[in-house]
Amino acid sequence: MSPSASEQRLDHGVIGNGRILALIAPTSAVEWLCLPKWDSPSVFGSLLDHERGGTWAIEGADGPVAGKLSYDRNTNVLRGVFQQGDAAWEVVDFAPRIPTGLGVSAPFEIVRLLRPLASQPRIFLRFDPRPDYGRAVVDLQPTDSGIETVGGPVRLRLDTNAPVPFVLAGQPFALREPIFQVLSLGSAAHRSDRIDLAGVQRSLQMTIAGWRAWARTLALPPFRQQDVLRSALCLKLHSHHDTGAIIAATTTSIPEAIGTERTWDYRYCWLRDAAFVVEALRRLGQINEGEAFLEFLFNVAQSGPLQPMYGVDGRRELEETMLPHLAGFRGNGHVRIGNAAYAQKQNDLMGELMLSMETLLADPRLVHETPDLIMPLVERLVEDAIVAAPTPDTGIWEYRTILKNHTFSRAMCWAAIQRGSRLAARFGRDDLAKRWAAIADKEQSEILGRGFDSTLGFFTDALDGGHPDAANLLLPTIGLIDARDPRFQSTLDAYGRELVDRGFMLRYRNRDDFGESTSGFTICSFWWAEALALAGRIDEAIEIFDRMLRHANPLGLFSEDIDPQSGELLGNFPQAYTHVGLINAAATVGDLLAARDGVVRAWM
Repeated sequence: MSPSASEQRLDHGVIGNGRILALIAPTSAVEWLCLPKWDSPSVFGSLLDHERGGTWAIEGADGPVAGKLSYDRNTNVLRGVFQQGDAAWEVVDFAPRIPTGLGVSAPFEIVRLLRPLASQPRIFLRFDPRPDYGRAVVDLQPTDSGIETVGGPVRLRLDTNAPVPFVLAGQPFALREPIFQVLSLGSAAHRSDRIDLAGVQRSLQMTIAGWRAWARTLALPPFRQQDVLRSALCLKLHSHHDTGAIIAATTTSIPEAIGTERTWDYRYCWLRDAAFVVEALRRLGQINEGEAFLEFLFNVAQSGPLQPMYGVDGRRELEETMLPHLAGFRGNGHVRIGNAAYAQKQNDLMGELMLSMETLLADPRLVHETPDLIMPLVERLVEDAIVAAPTPDTGIWEYRTILKNHTFSRAMCWAAIQRGSRLAARFGRDDLAKRWAAIADKEQSEILGRGFDSTLGFFTDALDGGHPDAANLLLPTIGLIDARDPRFQSTLDAYGRELVDRGFMLRYRNRDDFGESTSGFTICSFWWAEALALAGRIDEAIEIFDRMLRHANPLGLFSEDIDPQSGELLGNFPQAYTHVGLINAAATVGDLLAARDGVVRAWM
C-alpha cells in the first residue's frame, strides 16, 4: 500500500539532466515529473495526491516496499535496493546526460534499470501516468517495443524488455534478468533506433562518467566537502539545459507548515534566486551556469521591464490558480500552479543581478562575445535601482499586501548602484562611475542611519521599522557593513534571541498576509552560520552549520523549511536557495577556519 498522507516525508531523491526533473520516493515510485518543461503540468503527481496524481513504481508481489536509496558517488544517478522476503532487487534511476565533445546530450528521457540481487524476486511494474495534474484520461496501448499513452496533452512511450501483457494487466512476474524501462516523449513511430539492454547500460556508464567529470571541475572548500558537493550537484539539476534559466525548486505546493495555505509554485526562475545560485557555483569554480544565466537575463531584459520571475522559457505571464481536485501533500490541499509574485514590485532584484554580473564580468575565464549588450543593461539596472531605492516594495519575502521601504531591499539597491559604479569605471564610463559612486555613498549612510535601531539593538525589517528580519544577516556579505561592527554584532545577538525557535532561524516574527509564520526557513540558518563566521564567531558558526546538516534528508537534500517542533522537512523540494546557503556558509567557514588555524598553504 502507498503511505498514508500523514506518513509522507520528503525523503525523495531527485534525478535530472537539465531537461528532466523527477522525484523518486524510497518506495521506488516516481512521484513527481512534469513534461515537457519543468513548469508544465505533471505526468506523475502522486506527491500531491496518491489516488489521482499518477505514479510509476516497481513493487514486490506482496505490495510496495521501502528500500534504501543512495546516489552513485559524485553523480545524480540514484540507486535503490529493495527486499521482500528472501528476494532482493536493485533499481537504478537516471536521466541520460551523455558527454559529447564540449557539451552534453540530454534527451527527454528517464531510464529505470532493474536487477535481481537475491533469490528470484516477483515484482509488479506499476505504470500509471496521469497527465495534466491528474485531470487527463489516457489509455495504455502495447507496441512492439513497449507501451504508449493515447490521449492527454502529451504523448509518452515506455520502451522496455519487460513482459508488456503482465504490466498492462497489473500482474506480477519473475525478475530473472535485468529489465530496463525508458520513458520518452513522443511516439515509437518517431524513434529511429531501437532501445536494448546493452544500450541502456552504456547510457548509464556514460552518464556516471559525465557527472563525475563535472564534479571534478568543482573547487571544493576545505570544510564539509561531501555536503557541498551534493549541494552543487543538486543546483546543477535546476539549471535549464536549453535556456539557462535556473528554477527555485522542483515542486509546487509542498506547504511551509501543515494545515496552512502557505503553498506556492516554485518551478520558475526567480532572478534573485538564480543570481544566488550563479554566485554559489562560481565560488566553487563553476562558471558555465552563470554564463548561460546571463544569456537568459539578456533575453528576458529585451522582452520588457524586468520582473521578479519567469517561466523556464522566458514566459512572463504566470497567473496563479488553484487545483482543488488534488488532495495536496499530506492532505494539506491548497495546490497552486503559477505564482502571483511575478507581478510584484521587489526592489532588491537589481542588486542581486548586479552582484552576480560584476563577479562574472570580472572573471577572466569568460569571453563576452556581445559586450555591447552589457553596459546598456548595467545602466538600466542601476538607474532602476536609484529610482526604486526610496520607494516601498513587497520585499524578499514577497508579502502580498504589505509594502514597506525594506532595509534589505534598500541595501540591495545600494549594491546595484555601488557595483554599477565599479563596472562603469571598468568599461570606461567615468561620468557614470562618478555620479553613481556619490549616490551609493549617500544610500549607504541612509541605510546605516535608519536601518539600525539603537534602542532595539538590531537592523530592522524596514527603515525606521521595528521588527527583526533574517535577510539582514546578508548585509556584511554584500559589503554594506563589516560583520565585526558593533551594530552587526548586536544584531546577531538580538536575532539569536528574537528569531530562533528550537535552533532554527525564522525569517521574521511579525504577522504577514496569512498570519504568523512558524517554520524555520532553512537558508536563514545557513545565513546565520555564515554571518557568525564573518563576525569572528567561527565555533558558533560550525555548531549551527552541523546542526542543520543533521536535518537533511537521507540523501543530503534540503527543502525550503523545517518544522521546529518535529524537525521534519517542509516546503518545496529540493530547494535551490537552501543549497546555495549551505555552499556559501561552508566556503566562508572553511576559508576563515583555515586562516584562524594558520593552515593557509598549498598543502592542507
